[in-house]
Amino acid sequence: MNPLERWSLVALWWGTALVSVLGWGGISHALVSEAGLVPAVWLSPLVAAGIALDVAMGAWLVWRPGVAACRAGIVVVLGFTALATLLVPGAWLHPFGPLLKNLPILALMARGSGWTKERR
Repeated sequence: MNPLERWSLVALWWGTALVSVLGWGGISHALVSEAGLVPAVWLSPLVAAGIALDVAMGAWLVWRPGVAACRAGIVVVLGFTALATLLVPGAWLHPFGPLLKNLPILALMARGSGWTKERR
């Protein structure tokens, strides 16, 4: 992964954390509670855990970029995507494509993971 790709992923992870903090109690909680599957007592801990994970992934890519960070990022993105699909399945049909955008993110992370080989 080149520096531009790496730093764009750092911006993504940290930007997502910031947006979640700024949306605390509002949109962040509403997205988690929308499906009605999460008890109200778990909303804040789940949102906080997501924020912490976003911050940690960004930090990992800043200070220890490499195969392990990219592979962990793939697991996190797949986990967040599965959870979002369960909680807000309509997000797949949203015109801004919040879940569809995970596909190029996964492609970048796969490139850094060593699981793909570029052909020239």
